[in-house]
Amino acid sequence: MRSANTVQIESHAAATLRYIRASMDGAASVAVPGSAGIAMGSVGLLATALSYVPSLHEHWFGIWLVAAVVAAGVGLPLITQPASLRGLTLSGTPVRKFALCLLPSLFGGVVMTGVHWSSGNLHAIPGTWLLLYGCALISASVATTRTIAIMGASFVVLGVLALLLGSEAQVLMLGAGFGGLHILFGLLIGRKTRDCEI
Repeated sequence: MRSANTVQIESHAAATLRYIRASMDGAASVAVPGSAGIAMGSVGLLATALSYVPSLHEHWFGIWLVAAVVAAGVGLPLITQPASLRGLTLSGTPVRKFALCLLPSLFGGVVMTGVHWSSGNLHAIPGTWLLLYGCALISASVATTRTIAIMGASFVVLGVLALLLGSEAQVLMLGAGFGGLHILFGLLIGRKTRDCEI
């Protein structure tokens, strides 16, 4: 016959284990692979090149909308692949924290795109995209690494510059951010990952 003290110790141990598991899950981070940045950056560079084709230049907005969908479709599977999650579940704390930090600013970008488009203010869209995407990355760095925060800050700077520059520079700024910065930081993250594995 088990004493009440034994039952108390067992329930205390189980509660402690649950707390330790929750703490470890909360402290873990999502490793964003460099390949995601490189893939998304390549889509950005392609969109920039297409936007500068004389016959397509006036359709830059549509080109970049398609590029955003394609880049998300390419990047998301790379970010959620098992190697980047390191055994974490898609509903776990780090992944949930990453999504909750990233999505509000992205949603704000969608809303502001609609506002700018409906008011014929297309020249403000590139700066808005870059600025809010940068804010999303800075927030998401809570669940990732400091490198993502630095990348986010770089996007914010480009976004502010894009809002201050004339409309002729807008597509170039989009290419510099969504193309150039993604590839640059993708290469940096990939190199850091390889160095850690050696």
